[in-house]
Amino acid sequence: MRHIALFFALMGAMITMAPEGQAEATGSSRLPQPSIAFLEAPADDDLSGVLARPDWQPLAEATPNFGYVTGHYWYRLSLPDGPPQQVLEISYPQLDYVTFYLLADGELVEKVVTGDHLPFSERPLYHPSFLVPYTVEPGVNYEILLSVQTNGAHQVPIRLWEQNALFDALTTEDRLHSLYYGILITTIFFNLFIFLTLREATYLFYVLSTFGYLFLMATLRGVTYQVFWPESPWLHNQTMLMAVPVAVVFALLFARSFLKLSDRAPLTDRLLKVIIGLSLAAVLGTFVLDFNTSIKSSVALALSGFLVLTVVGPIQWARRNPQAGYYTVAWALLIVGTMLTAANKYGLLPTNWLTTYGMQVGSGLEAILLTIALAKRLYNEREEKLHAREAELRAMAARRSAELRLMDQALHNPLTGLPNRTSFEMMINDLITRVPDRRYAIAVIHLSNLQAITKTLGHRNTDRLIELASVRFNSIVRELPGILPIETTEQRSVYLASLEPSTFGFVVDAAMIGNAPRAIIQGLEELREPVDYLGMQLPLDPQIGTAIFPEHAQDTNSLIRRAHIAQGSNEARDRGLAYYQPTRDSYSADRLTLVSELRKALQNGELALHLQPKMALPSRTIVGMEALIRWPGRKTPIPADVLIGIAEQTGLIKPLTRWVLEQSLALRTRLVEQGWPLGIAVNISPNNLREPDFPMFVQRLMSSHHSHRGMIILEVTETSMMQDPANSLKALNSLHTAGIPVSIDDFGSGYSSLSYIKQLPASEIKIDRSLITDIGTHAGDRVIVQTTIDMCHSLGYKVVAEGVEDETTAALLESMGCDMIQGYLLTPPLPLEKLLVWLSDRATAEGKRKVV
Repeated sequence: MRHIALFFALMGAMITMAPEGQAEATGSSRLPQPSIAFLEAPADDDLSGVLARPDWQPLAEATPNFGYVTGHYWYRLSLPDGPPQQVLEISYPQLDYVTFYLLADGELVEKVVTGDHLPFSERPLYHPSFLVPYTVEPGVNYEILLSVQTNGAHQVPIRLWEQNALFDALTTEDRLHSLYYGILITTIFFNLFIFLTLREATYLFYVLSTFGYLFLMATLRGVTYQVFWPESPWLHNQTMLMAVPVAVVFALLFARSFLKLSDRAPLTDRLLKVIIGLSLAAVLGTFVLDFNTSIKSSVALALSGFLVLTVVGPIQWARRNPQAGYYTVAWALLIVGTMLTAANKYGLLPTNWLTTYGMQVGSGLEAILLTIALAKRLYNEREEKLHAREAELRAMAARRSAELRLMDQALHNPLTGLPNRTSFEMMINDLITRVPDRRYAIAVIHLSNLQAITKTLGHRNTDRLIELASVRFNSIVRELPGILPIETTEQRSVYLASLEPSTFGFVVDAAMIGNAPRAIIQGLEELREPVDYLGMQLPLDPQIGTAIFPEHAQDTNSLIRRAHIAQGSNEARDRGLAYYQPTRDSYSADRLTLVSELRKALQNGELALHLQPKMALPSRTIVGMEALIRWPGRKTPIPADVLIGIAEQTGLIKPLTRWVLEQSLALRTRLVEQGWPLGIAVNISPNNLREPDFPMFVQRLMSSHHSHRGMIILEVTETSMMQDPANSLKALNSLHTAGIPVSIDDFGSGYSSLSYIKQLPASEIKIDRSLITDIGTHAGDRVIVQTTIDMCHSLGYKVVAEGVEDETTAALLESMGCDMIQGYLLTPPLPLEKLLVWLSDRATAEGKRKVV
């Protein structure tokens, strides 16, 4: 009942306010309405001939209104005595062409041409209505002659004003229109918010329906012309034609959804679909039909559709459709207002306040009532959900308590009690909105071993383990420098959020991270410690991914998404912590484009292999090459590791590796032909080792190139083998059995054990450049490298040092017993032609002959 009372109160306010404004507008400051004579005749600049015509007729009504006619009309009125500064107002803005003539004692003293087929800037006064100011002098007989032609409804509401009084009246009228627009705009945003929250189509249709009325009213009044496209009369007329059928389409869509006619009244629903189709056809018709025909058909179609809806409402109400009561009253108000205005446009009703503003009043009241209905519907749905929750929990708490509990549950994880993803996103949104100049690190923690624990201990134990982990993680991250609370209450401050059953999130002031790296490392180590549960030390293997605002993204969803991407990277799996790297984001638009380009480059032969030599330290001779992939034709260079990463993530690594092996054989054939029978090392991916047919492919390839057997070495990184040690070892043993040499690349950068290393069927170990770079200046690095060389020699491996860039490092490695070096000290990777020149020059410089 309180909704009904509110509705009638608002309705009464609108009805009482409008006449007051009108009364003010028609007060004593408005000049007396003169008698008007009219004449239907073609346009003619010979005013004397027009004035002399005998068929002038007195206008029976106060306002000329001939409905939808296309003829040309003249209007003639004598000015009464009054103030010197006066304004002629024509308050109907849809007149195509209006010419104003001011005659003083029969002589033309002023001419003004206006109309909505002319740019808005050419109007005498900048207002949607046609306002023509003029000046009169006492003792002179003045007469106004108007020439009007339009393709729409021909009505010319003429009023004469004292200039200042007009401005006061227009201000009052604009306030009334502002009230109307405010009601509709408030309705639109209120229901749009509900739609975005609930994602229910009914609210979207209602937003569109209300917007259709708002746009229609603003167009009919000329506001859109004035505000949006004042220099485009054709666009104004086109939008005016389209506004009516578009409003009808949106209104019918809303009615179907609101009343659920597809379920409750299928035949009526099909009828509305037909009207919707006709309305869409009317929209298209605005581009091909003339103005008069188009507007008549649109208005007639609107009346037909609204009449159908008016009948549907009572029928559904009688059938106990719960929404039909509000709907019937609302649409009755709208249809009455629309019919009054439409009948006025057809010339069936005289022009007055009710016929002029009937559609505005009807649509405004309809918007208020249906908003109340939708709000009540939302309220009822919420009440039903609340009662269902109370019944499920068998609680007798008051409704207010239930609402608070529901809100708390909506913002917290039911298992851990921590803030959930919604709270996490709200907190980040608040941070970047309030303090956008600071840098924030958004981190997510994923428990990568949780699935294995669940399979072992079951879901109940896993849930308990997650609870324990959440408490422990929260106590750890709260000590991190720069940590920001996600939720603060009188009882506690929470720094961790539960994003998913196995994922947590927290936020840190990024400026504090760089100032306290040791504390960050310590916190990371504490997070990686096993959890004591049921007498067992259970490793959760947390992986942390981090994205930085604003470098990596400037909105909450993107920051969290990119932190998840970093968490799922190889770096996070290997080291426990990874920062988002755009170049490794396989889910970015640039990355997806790059995948497509790489696929085409592989198919079209746009990739190339460059070779970097390996030199034996004792003899200073070149003993082999390493094939490195390049993309020479690309404008923006792509690093090889990025290219390989993309191929691994998208499945292109299989054809890419096979292409590299085939090209390496072709390159070695040319090297041999030029007198350089050197072996070529080829890097293979851990994905290749997991391919069941990869060893067989390599064996068949080498069987078809007998002369290269044993000279194509496959390099696998230490880290890649540790991702799947058992299958990697099986694949490498198969390759070794087939006589294919294997080399362990990037040794020292991973976490493999000696017990695993000694099982590898490798003949060569390549020490990672990260251990080689600083051996000339860091005694600790020299000890590590010396120990590594000695250990590898004792296991029977030859040792290659990567990344050697100066003679000092080379000499130091030679003194340590290193077998070979590779790096920029010799040469950067070169294409084959340049490499042959380099080999020849080097042989000449050393006085050596090529091997024949």
